[in-house]
Amino acid sequence: MILARNTPVWHYLTRRSQLLAAASNGRVIAFRRAYHDESFGFRKPRQFTMPDYSPTELSNRAVNAPLQRYADALRTHGHRAASIDPLDLLRRERVPALEPSRYGLSDPNTTYDIRGILWTGHGPESNDQWSLRDITKFLNNVYVGRIAYEYMDLPSKTERLWFAHLLESQSSTSMLHFSAERKQRIHQLIACSEVFDTFLQTKFPNLKRYGLEGGESMLPALDALVGEAARAGITHVVLAMPHRGRLNLLTGLLGYDPASLFHKIKGGAEWCIEGGQFAGDVLSHLTASPILNYDRKEIKVALLPNPSHLEAINPVALGKARAKQYTLLQALEKGGKGAEGCMLGDKVMCVQLHGDASFTGQGVVMETLGLSNLPHYTSGGSVHIVVNVGYTTPASSARSSLYCSDVAKMINCPVLHVNGDYPEDVVRAVEIAFKYRNYFRKDIVIDLLVYRRWGHNELDEPSFTQPLMYQKIRARRSVPALYEDKLIKEGTLEEDAAASVRKSYKATLTDALAVSSSYNPPLVKLEGQWSVTKIDGNSVKMVWPGSAAAQTFDTGVDAEVLREAARASVSVPDGFDIHPRLQRHVKNRLAALEKGDGIDWATAEASQSEWAMAFGSLMLGGCDVRIAGQDVGRGTFSHRRHAMLVDQKTEGVVVPLNHVLSKATGKLELANSSLSEEAVLGFEYGASWERPDFLPIWEAQFGDFFNGAQVIIDTFISSAETKWAKQSGILLLLPHGLDGAGPEHSSSRIERMLQLTNDPYSPQPDVNVNMHVAYPTTPAQYFHLLRRQVKRNYRKPLVVAAPKGLLRLAAASSRLSDMLPGTKFHPVIPDITPTNTVERVILMSGKLYYDLVKERAARNLDERVAIIRIEELAPFPFAELTDVLRPYTSNGMNRIEWTWVQEEPKNQGAWGHVKDRLAVVLRALGSDGHVKYVGRREDAVPAPGIGETYRVQQKAVMDGAFSGL
Repeated sequence: MILARNTPVWHYLTRRSQLLAAASNGRVIAFRRAYHDESFGFRKPRQFTMPDYSPTELSNRAVNAPLQRYADALRTHGHRAASIDPLDLLRRERVPALEPSRYGLSDPNTTYDIRGILWTGHGPESNDQWSLRDITKFLNNVYVGRIAYEYMDLPSKTERLWFAHLLESQSSTSMLHFSAERKQRIHQLIACSEVFDTFLQTKFPNLKRYGLEGGESMLPALDALVGEAARAGITHVVLAMPHRGRLNLLTGLLGYDPASLFHKIKGGAEWCIEGGQFAGDVLSHLTASPILNYDRKEIKVALLPNPSHLEAINPVALGKARAKQYTLLQALEKGGKGAEGCMLGDKVMCVQLHGDASFTGQGVVMETLGLSNLPHYTSGGSVHIVVNVGYTTPASSARSSLYCSDVAKMINCPVLHVNGDYPEDVVRAVEIAFKYRNYFRKDIVIDLLVYRRWGHNELDEPSFTQPLMYQKIRARRSVPALYEDKLIKEGTLEEDAAASVRKSYKATLTDALAVSSSYNPPLVKLEGQWSVTKIDGNSVKMVWPGSAAAQTFDTGVDAEVLREAARASVSVPDGFDIHPRLQRHVKNRLAALEKGDGIDWATAEASQSEWAMAFGSLMLGGCDVRIAGQDVGRGTFSHRRHAMLVDQKTEGVVVPLNHVLSKATGKLELANSSLSEEAVLGFEYGASWERPDFLPIWEAQFGDFFNGAQVIIDTFISSAETKWAKQSGILLLLPHGLDGAGPEHSSSRIERMLQLTNDPYSPQPDVNVNMHVAYPTTPAQYFHLLRRQVKRNYRKPLVVAAPKGLLRLAAASSRLSDMLPGTKFHPVIPDITPTNTVERVILMSGKLYYDLVKERAARNLDERVAIIRIEELAPFPFAELTDVLRPYTSNGMNRIEWTWVQEEPKNQGAWGHVKDRLAVVLRALGSDGHVKYVGRREDAVPAPGIGETYRVQQKAVMDGAFSGL
């Protein structure tokens, strides 16, 4: 980050801390840990320290302690008296703390030494003796104006000093003054926004457009923010916002074609896809990704698609921003320029817009804020703009805090409140916010207090519940009109020029409306990083899922490569003190690898040391892998993954996959997360949008923990491809299986995932199922599923009902030969029982298979009962299942009894999904399609909490599977 020379802030930092400035060019040095010190992707928060006050300043602060208390009171409490409400409806009580007499300061003519107390920006030759009258005026001008600041509660003294110096030293500098050109730019944005809203209200009076009337200052705020970012060297802005003002932003700043918008309003599509299914989305979710230019600096602004669930887009944007930064870092490394000088946040900035009510009320806001400074989740600081329109519910019923922004204080985030009636003050607040974000690389909030001229939408009547507010709103002139009057009065803008801006833009909209009926929506193409992916070292063109060109490539790996990699994966760095229990674990895994059988789940996935079979081979192919979730490094509750090792003496961390396998161009990031589901899953999903040669995985601590992230699954993972033409290779690992754990923690609610799929009830050509759901029973199957996610020329979300009881079950192991070239994932696994002796065919899915096999052997029924495993439930494997079942029909269909067995209750598990589809397969083979259900009866919970009841129910399932034989 470059700090401009010869500015008051530069002089201040140079004078107070040589530690923070490089001698020649003013570059601030921030030390960080290298990859070999921490696991890949670890980003330690930037640390800034400054020396204490000089002896002279400390002495003066002691002598003038009352003045110091008074100055700090203005800094701390000035916001309580600031003029930040455009409607003047905030109940503002007298603030005694802001009166100098409270501190024994009474005579306005008394002079005080201000050194170490105020930061006026004056040099050492200036007068440091100020009268109380001047001090009071100065502090009130800074802290009790139309911008209010909350920064004195920050725990960092450095940040508090930074704010005080910036605000006080530049209170009378160029930050307060705008050129005529800049003012005219502000006028153009807000005037055109007003024309746009008026035009839509006239032409489409029944349209719910969620206009920006009253909140037009949002546009110059974003314009200033993007411009500051571009001039600072940032090349990408990832923008998340809700519905309010979205159409104004799209057409006014982001270059969205009004003809396309009008075409959509009339019922047309926003775009089309060649060979793909597309349902589209509503007006208030439209997107754009233009490249804007500020002072010959190009910057791409990606406005992400959002669902109607407020604030759900926030973690998605954060994940996308971090993933984009890593893409740029990799580009620097591949270009030979090196990435050491590039910090997170240098090139990419996340900007999140919020509503005041949702910022306070939606839990995902707090979850996402909680990620902002974590080492595996920070993106280098987000700028939050709360468009505070005044919810139709009074604030007294909408929140328990003074400000809607108070929730951000959970991460020690500074807050700037600004009156939206004054666009220039809004722009200044944005500039201050960006300076803070770009310096400290931390989040900051702008509380933009505005109003909405209409209710929730243009067809709503807000005065039903807010009569006094809307009396004021309907009696006042608009923000653009007030600002236009100001510019005309001061001579910055001529009346004719102002009228010309409005007339010209209205003509543009009129012309666009005229051609909208014949408008042809553009064809969406896979471009940029999504146009090509690398598979086995070869460039492969990406296609739309479901198209004729969609295919899966070989997921097997050469045996010697697997052995060499697995041996390396259990190597421990010299001098590294590994836990004694893991030493035994390493020996057992090596022995299994040498024999070529007994490969367990962890070995198939990621092994303990340097690289493992699935992840290691993907990394060698240039694919990055990221596993996120709670305690994923070792595997929840000591699951046998142990992909990260912790030195027992120093607590140093090493990820052997990255440490030893130096020739792999891909990396493994183990992102141990906070105890959050919705934000963490949203973050990983956002990262999956960045590029196809990346495997993002979210592992739930328990399968039913996804409940807290259901909004992300419903509105993004299961539907984004259909709504927004966005592919994703996100993989969800949801531990599943009844094992006596009780009502919770037993089920991943697989029935919910299956219900979300558009899996057809009968075989269809070129079917494009929105997401895949699998319940594998062997490590080899799991291995192939992991690799298949990126060994295709398209991307598709995958939900895996992951093993629980199978992790340590000896029978649930695979041979090395099951993972060699030519092997693959099998949606259906047949039984080895001779078909001519079978009387009953059990169809099932998941871990219950091993219990059934054991029970079958105990009852001497190995030749009379076949157990068929359906490993992939969606897309339902019609063809594969038909092939497996056909041999059982050759000796007479009538003597075969078809049974579905599951341990979940009848109203849960896979039964509801497979019942009709199994009937289709059996009818095609000549049967009547009847399948007997064996399992628990309907229940309100997945499993009982009473141990004896669980055992009785489990025994009943086993008895039912084999009864009558």
